[in-house]
Amino acid sequence: MALKQSQQLKLQQKLSPQQIQLMKLLQLPTVALEQRIKEELEANPALEEGLDNEDEVVDDFEEDGLGDEAETEEINDDALGPEEDTTVSQVDDEMGFDDYMDEEEVAEYKYETNNSSKDDKYQEMPISIGAGFHDLLEEQLGMQDLSEHEYQIGLYLIGCIDDDGYIRRELNSVVDDIAFSQNISTSLPELQKTLHILQGFDPAGVGARSLQECLLLQLERKEPRTREIHYAIDVVKHYMDEFSKKHYEKIAKKLEVDDEELKDIISEITHLNPKPGNVGMGGASQVGDVVPDFVLSNTDAKLELSLNSRNTPELKISKDYLEMLTEYSKNKDKSSKEASGFVKSKIETAQWFIDALMQRQQTLLITMNAIMKYQEEYFLSGDETKLKPMILKDISEKVGLDISTVSRVANSKYVTTSFGTFLLKSFFSESLSTDSGEEVSTREVKKILEDCISAESKKKPLTDDALTKILKEKGYNIARRTIAKYREQLDIPVARLRKQI
Repeated sequence: MALKQSQQLKLQQKLSPQQIQLMKLLQLPTVALEQRIKEELEANPALEEGLDNEDEVVDDFEEDGLGDEAETEEINDDALGPEEDTTVSQVDDEMGFDDYMDEEEVAEYKYETNNSSKDDKYQEMPISIGAGFHDLLEEQLGMQDLSEHEYQIGLYLIGCIDDDGYIRRELNSVVDDIAFSQNISTSLPELQKTLHILQGFDPAGVGARSLQECLLLQLERKEPRTREIHYAIDVVKHYMDEFSKKHYEKIAKKLEVDDEELKDIISEITHLNPKPGNVGMGGASQVGDVVPDFVLSNTDAKLELSLNSRNTPELKISKDYLEMLTEYSKNKDKSSKEASGFVKSKIETAQWFIDALMQRQQTLLITMNAIMKYQEEYFLSGDETKLKPMILKDISEKVGLDISTVSRVANSKYVTTSFGTFLLKSFFSESLSTDSGEEVSTREVKKILEDCISAESKKKPLTDDALTKILKEKGYNIARRTIAKYREQLDIPVARLRKQI
């Protein structure tokens, strides 16, 4: 096939750097935004903390002949929607940045060295402070009277323990792995002996190969050894399947105990820890405190909304950098042009970041204000049955933003009210028709479902069929499979698993 040249005209829509930056900032919660601002302050010396008069900054550009009027760029894409606008202040020199950096005068140094795109998202692993779970196990291993050979086997076994405290690998496979990777020859009995030593470490239950073994390790270390503990060990050893399925009648019959004694036996087992690796040992599953993004207060039956920005610093452009740009622009030599281009790019980046933060704040307030007015009756009373059916499209139409933009605002954001702190996404729900034809929120149905289950008799919990009948009597025509779906969404087990003695 012969090579040939041709001209093509193609219309393509691309996101500007400002639009991409705004989208990323919009989806960040308050805690992540604070960290993002700190990173930008460290990376860009032209950006500083503190209050500043924006008009004064613009005047500095205009007096030096370094800028024109701010341009307004419309965001019109699938990410932010066809109706969303954002104002981005752009600073343009009279000569222009391209005049400074023309092809005949190439800079002798690089401003940045990076083989990846600026829009790439990096996930950094946080550094743990203090001893972790495995470190504490290694400390206890060092206190044992072991040979060097046994100590190395113990270290390898500790490395095989998961964060929740279990060894889920077959010991036969570990024998082969330790021979190939560590050049340590061992046998299955020797490995089991070392594992038995590890299972005596704190926390109790560590090094177990199954839930049954984990519970047994904890029960066998309990002192004093009461009658209930003896029975509990017997239950875990021989009736674990019946216990997991809550067939308490079968267990009571086999142990020949009454309901009160069986209740004490079950209490001993249920108070054990099924995941010993996650208890106060610096485990990876620790959850931090929720920092709300919005504060909603009720003053004399009047709702007031504010954005939580107490830990977000005010930003401004460094006056030193503006003065540097003025000085470098007066000189026309090669080095001054290179330095001027570098300073100018840092100032533009800082201005873009400040404008994006302002646009983010405005978008958040507009969206949350629409949600507040839509669910005003609920926010005034705190009664979940007052929640109206609301989907992303409803708010999108009210604020004139794209659905994806509303989704970014609602995702990972929290609002604190007089009756608690809630995930913003939880206020969105589908609608459901009652027998009278009224549209109600599925959240209202879930609330009624929770109330029915909390008021049920634990000796005879309500089945899904019974719950369906109750809701139909209240006017909610819902199928049994829908009840099962809502129950699973509420993380409520089936009736058999809710049964208590």
